[in-house]
Amino acid sequence: MKRTEAFLLDLDGTLYRGTEVIPDAPDFLRWLIETDRKYLFVTNNSSRRPEQVAEHLRRFGIPAEAEHVLTPSMVAAQYIKEQGAGNRVYVIGEEGLRSALIEAGCEITDEQPDYVVQGIDRQFTYEKLMTASLRIQSGAIYLATNVDKALPTEKGLMPGAGSLLAAVATASGCQPIVMGKPEARMIDHALEMLGVPKERAIVVGDNLETDILAGVNAGVRTALVLSGFSKRDHVAETDGKPTIIVDSLSDLIRLVE
Repeated sequence: MKRTEAFLLDLDGTLYRGTEVIPDAPDFLRWLIETDRKYLFVTNNSSRRPEQVAEHLRRFGIPAEAEHVLTPSMVAAQYIKEQGAGNRVYVIGEEGLRSALIEAGCEITDEQPDYVVQGIDRQFTYEKLMTASLRIQSGAIYLATNVDKALPTEKGLMPGAGSLLAAVATASGCQPIVMGKPEARMIDHALEMLGVPKERAIVVGDNLETDILAGVNAGVRTALVLSGFSKRDHVAETDGKPTIIVDSLSDLIRLVE
């Protein structure tokens, strides 16, 4: 653990919970900066641009800049560039997804797209579902930002991108290629950005089914922080076992110093 050079950090449940900062999160980020360690905020949130994610973190007193943010929208945009199979894209999603695709040179269109890219979309309609289904049936490649079925809010669990995925996959008869956690693709992309080998990195998160499983799938060490979604007694029931379990980010510092 003491050779850890790079930290891939989840957000909600790890650095903050809803509208409240987790008490030791700001100090943890300052420690990363002071000790010259590399890090990325790795989030499944496709609705926000990196600048918006960083601004949201700064409101909690957490030092953050856009260059330290990786979203599944960015991974999707890079995937399309690397495939070289066309750049015409039909989008079901919000600002963060659209801006990432446009910045990567994609053309947003509903006519003969090469890809259908779907994330969270709080203006989702039957017409969007119909268009996505027809385009996928006509040969467009279906990409999804993440499989998160629900989003925790003060009102309760709200439908997430995974709920829309279920609708599009059912209508089109096609399962998507998933960009975000728990797929290894996002972790691999993060390590490429940082220029750090897998054995020198660690994924830090509160969710066994997304954060920890993503690290396991990518062959990267993981730290489950018991500050959010998953609890210690959930570990026995999951496929992705964390490398270590810590009560807090402060405990993680003591293990790697």
